[in-house]
Amino acid sequence: MEGQVPIKLLNTLSKAADIVRGHDFIQVYSHYDADGVSSASIIAKTLLRAGKEFRITLFTTLNDRNMDIIRNCGAECIIITDLGASYIDQLDAMEQDIVVLDHHTIISDAKRICYANPHLYGIDGMVAGCGATMSLLFSVTMDEKNWDLVQVAFAGTAGDRQHINGLLGLNVYLKEEGVKRGYIEEFPGSLIPSGNLMTELFLTTDPYIRGVSGNTEGVAQLLKDAGITNDKTYMDLTEEERRRLSSLIAVRLTEQGMQLSSMQEVARNKYYLKGMNMDAENLSAILNGCGRSGIGGMGVAAGMGDERCLVLGAEVNRESAVQVVENMVALDSKGLNQMEHIQWFDSSDSGFTGMLCGIAMQCIGDADKPTIGVNRANDPANLSSRGMWGQLDKGVDLSVAMREVCDQFGGAGGGHKIAAGGSVPAASVDDFLKRLDEFIGEQLASR
Repeated sequence: MEGQVPIKLLNTLSKAADIVRGHDFIQVYSHYDADGVSSASIIAKTLLRAGKEFRITLFTTLNDRNMDIIRNCGAECIIITDLGASYIDQLDAMEQDIVVLDHHTIISDAKRICYANPHLYGIDGMVAGCGATMSLLFSVTMDEKNWDLVQVAFAGTAGDRQHINGLLGLNVYLKEEGVKRGYIEEFPGSLIPSGNLMTELFLTTDPYIRGVSGNTEGVAQLLKDAGITNDKTYMDLTEEERRRLSSLIAVRLTEQGMQLSSMQEVARNKYYLKGMNMDAENLSAILNGCGRSGIGGMGVAAGMGDERCLVLGAEVNRESAVQVVENMVALDSKGLNQMEHIQWFDSSDSGFTGMLCGIAMQCIGDADKPTIGVNRANDPANLSSRGMWGQLDKGVDLSVAMREVCDQFGGAGGGHKIAAGGSVPAASVDDFLKRLDEFIGEQLASR
């Protein structure tokens, strides 16, 4: 890795590996989304191969309540993946041996614990290295034989959408090694989903196509307009059929206001995982579906390569995809609530807040305003925010906005400039939205 990975990061990873080698039992905490489950799977497989006992716990977010769980877990060694950047000072104050492998915006550097984050080495953790990237680098530091886990790392990269505008930074190194070692194959993408077209066009939310996604009759009409029979798969199509169908989808997306840049992101390159016989986005969806369905343990096992869990996870993901597209159709019919500088929706009845937030921002929202998803099903309420690259150019920073405004209402938040989350007391949500709208306005005015 020397020459490809910053020497300071290599030193941190070596220190982390030495810490873990010195313990027989390790408690692992991670996020419940695709990147978090991928990270946990990599760490679990690494520890299993090293002969360590371990326990995995997934969190929907890291907040004061979950920090108390970490403090009182009883383990002498703790690994935290895809979480932790907002709580480094508190983790530093604990007595246990702690390794944090995160990629979110840095609040402070560590003084005692072992903390690896791309941002600490001049690498943008929003686009050039995710939690699974850091977990994989730790894994191969533990043992070079763990390079096969680069396939799982790419599920995390796909889950955090770090591949949509081309790989950068540490992710490039992982791809090069994965390709060289025979684990990964790169191929061009398309606006057309892979698989059976009737099924996949019905389920597609990447992109969400108004009048087609979640609409069997709409799918059939789209295929008829393209001169394609209903029994075709993507691989069955001729080049001319692909051109016609892709053009019709592009027209639909343009009519509903989707940006050209977003369409180009949808048609991103894909990464086939040879050892798992699927592309990285498929594995990412399986792990994400398990995590968000409350069966994260099955997701971790799937990421570790358990065939039965992969099959069951795929079934869960298909059920989840149906629910997501149904909820997206419902959200599209209601529309987003517009404020001066933000747009928002309530998903308390449906869940899938983060997923719907990203889809809405990319496919149906006002491209000039960040989209906020609110889920008041529990207290504190969970919040998700998504932006566009053009908003960042104008001064929007959702990581700062969510962290500072959540804090003003007794909650916690953070993440990336373009995608961040948080939580506040459910009773404070309306006031939170008003203040967030003002805060985004202040960011825009500061440019």
